[in-house]
Amino acid sequence: MTKIDIVSGFLGAGKTTLIKKMLAEAYKGEKLVLIENEFGEISIDGGFLKDAGVQISEMSSGCICCSLVGDFGRALVDVQKKFSPDRILIEPSGVGKLSDVILAVENTVKDVPEMKLNSFVTVADASKVKVYMKNFGEFYNNQIETAGTIILSRTQKVSPEKLQAAVALLREKNQDAAIITTPWDELDGKTILAAMEKVSLADELMERIRAEHEAEEEEHHHHHHDHEEHDEHEHHHDHDHDDHDEDEEHEHHHDDECSCHHHHHHADEVFTSWGAETPKTFTQADIDRILAALDGGEYGAILRAKGIVPCENGKWLHFDYVPEEHEVRFGPADYTGRLCVIGSKLDEGKLKELFGL
Repeated sequence: MTKIDIVSGFLGAGKTTLIKKMLAEAYKGEKLVLIENEFGEISIDGGFLKDAGVQISEMSSGCICCSLVGDFGRALVDVQKKFSPDRILIEPSGVGKLSDVILAVENTVKDVPEMKLNSFVTVADASKVKVYMKNFGEFYNNQIETAGTIILSRTQKVSPEKLQAAVALLREKNQDAAIITTPWDELDGKTILAAMEKVSLADELMERIRAEHEAEEEEHHHHHHDHEEHDEHEHHHDHDHDDHDEDEEHEHHHDDECSCHHHHHHADEVFTSWGAETPKTFTQADIDRILAALDGGEYGAILRAKGIVPCENGKWLHFDYVPEEHEVRFGPADYTGRLCVIGSKLDEGKLKELFGL
């Protein structure tokens, strides 16, 4: 399977710098083709002639670099057939509409099972968001609105207030994209790739809860051979049954049995998640106070909370919460501050207020 990643952004935003970082840190060991799609423009990048069709040059990193001019779809399929790469990176022209490139790729891959559109991102200079929105409205906004992930460059050069204002402007145009606000030199390319591929904290938490449950179920099986194991498995993902109240509670809270918060849960309660992404900095005392407050019950019946948020002095705080117990520690940077709360009857407005967002 060939994954296709599109890296868009205005000239000077830092696309080439980002691609070099990703080649070195995230795509190592992959067979990769980089396509510079200039839509017929003359480009001297890479220093090779770009006649009709596909021009190929070897880059020092072992990545194959091509320029497509002419029938984009046909050339894309040709590249896939010729090289069978693990990944194709497309760097469109700085003034192209991202939506047009996505459409062109989707129209091509819908008939080619070996290829899939994996991600489409926009690189944007954090210091120019406001002025570019004003001066280059249609093209710039299209790149922002259409992006699955927005990767801000030069965030270390703007004040925290200006960064938050830029993120707020981007959010007006795009509610759903992950927005990378951490300076790139503090990030590993793999973290950026996780953001591009939209691995959410809620998914990570749910996955962990599921894995822990399966491990416990396995142990349960060894100790109780006569237990109706099949029945338990049947109801593994079912939130609506009420004949397995205890098992259902166990599924979501199995490592929190001592907590008094869980005994009033019923099997038909469905857990929801609330999460936020923010470049806002927190102190360790802030996080301790917030997590202690989650025990009070006024924010809902909280099962888990997890987050990675920026602290002062370029440090990052990682926190994990289960009822009556939490851990806060220093750890590696994430692409922006991220937090997630899972539970039932969550009061999202109050949670937002609690975290000061």
